[in-house]
Amino acid sequence: MSGSSGATCSSAIFRNAFLIAALISILFASGCGSGGTADSDTAVDADANFVPTDWTDASHSNDVDPDFAEVFDDTQVKRLDIVVTAERWQSMLDDMTATYGPFGSGPGGIGLIDTDEDPVMVPAEVFYGDKEWYRVGIRFKGNSSLQSGWLAGILKLPFKLDFDEYEDDYPQIENQRFYGFKKFSLKNNFDDESLLREKVAADVFMNAGVPVSHTAFYALYVDHGDGPGYFGLYTLTEEVDDTVIDTQFSSDDGNLYKPEDGSATFVAGTFNQDDFEKKTNEDDEDWSDIIAMFSALHDDTAISDPATWRSNLEAVFDVDGFLKYLAVNGIIQNWDSYGRMPHNFYLYNDPATGKLTWIPWDNNEAFQEGKQGGALALDFSNMNASAWPLIARIYADDVYKARYDAYLSEVIAGAFDTGSVQATYDYYSALVAAYATTELAGYSYLEGPGDFYSAVTALRSHAASRAAAVAAYLNSP
Repeated sequence: MSGSSGATCSSAIFRNAFLIAALISILFASGCGSGGTADSDTAVDADANFVPTDWTDASHSNDVDPDFAEVFDDTQVKRLDIVVTAERWQSMLDDMTATYGPFGSGPGGIGLIDTDEDPVMVPAEVFYGDKEWYRVGIRFKGNSSLQSGWLAGILKLPFKLDFDEYEDDYPQIENQRFYGFKKFSLKNNFDDESLLREKVAADVFMNAGVPVSHTAFYALYVDHGDGPGYFGLYTLTEEVDDTVIDTQFSSDDGNLYKPEDGSATFVAGTFNQDDFEKKTNEDDEDWSDIIAMFSALHDDTAISDPATWRSNLEAVFDVDGFLKYLAVNGIIQNWDSYGRMPHNFYLYNDPATGKLTWIPWDNNEAFQEGKQGGALALDFSNMNASAWPLIARIYADDVYKARYDAYLSEVIAGAFDTGSVQATYDYYSALVAAYATTELAGYSYLEGPGDFYSAVTALRSHAASRAAAVAAYLNSP
């Protein structure tokens, strides 16, 4: 994999030597290099006895603004290294086995286990450029992207990183940040042979003015005791409950929800607070903003007095933002989202407006007709209206439908202009090709380089088809 790091041979040798030395230090500090005879208290003390010599205010402190240009650079594929002791890595694998069954026990995607428990988190070291970040919390993350890879025997699994998760155990890393960011998701581009969908979807949403996470391509290496191994091309994704709500809204003091399952469909009379997990203000047992949205959506004035219904709904929900989201999501054809699945979005109560705002999440299944009945038609004619009332009731209103139609025209001429999007595919595919096509067996969802190039060609064709689809919809009677 020397050719996939983008570094010269000499710099790669230096990096690997540096990582191996760091791992040896960590192993002895945690008691793993002592033949298992060290007292556990002594091992813990030794593990905590370190000096964060690479710490600078710009790179490690929380006293700076997030450095988006450094972390989310669209002009290159950057390298990220995780170094974790063999013992801690094994604990992560053991936890996965206990939850999902033996690694490679097979076929993923069938009868996935539904669990509310996150995989176990452990401390590890993170290396980027010439700097180290210390005792960073790492764990596996995801649902189908996690279980399917695990059951199929593919170790290219998604990760979550939290840079000050262990500050109580290691005071040296209090408020540790990665260039102003507390945490990230490392998405493994599951079920996406182009490895571009997550990135391009985020770009399209952002260019259309929809709040969404920043993303960037990273080559991930993991050293769990045998030296750094290439885990493949990942998409680093900004966490919504970290900097997205802090930088794209007036403040991060509002309620942030990650709805999933059950009443996340917004069907009348189904509200259950357990389906609207709070990611901020968790100790405040108050879901009145979500309840108010349910009430306004299902109020009888939708028929008897539409103007009043719209006014009341807009007082608690950013309907205009949702319509713009629907336009983008419909054009890019993301089937794994509301209207087919009750997940993959956040709701944030913006303190500046008091309105719940829709934030898309997890877009690796976009840019295709899709599964589970396929992506929604632009007129939602293939959607069960009673099962997805948030779309159905809003689209049924003539004023809102006209706004939605206007956003379709705006997006297809701008954020998803055919020529621009195809140029984006060409640019990103050239950028990542050397990293995607050199992924290793057991760490890739590609069977060969041809899969990558065929998938990119399919994306270009898909982009061309969407302009025609929007035109047909807008010109229909």
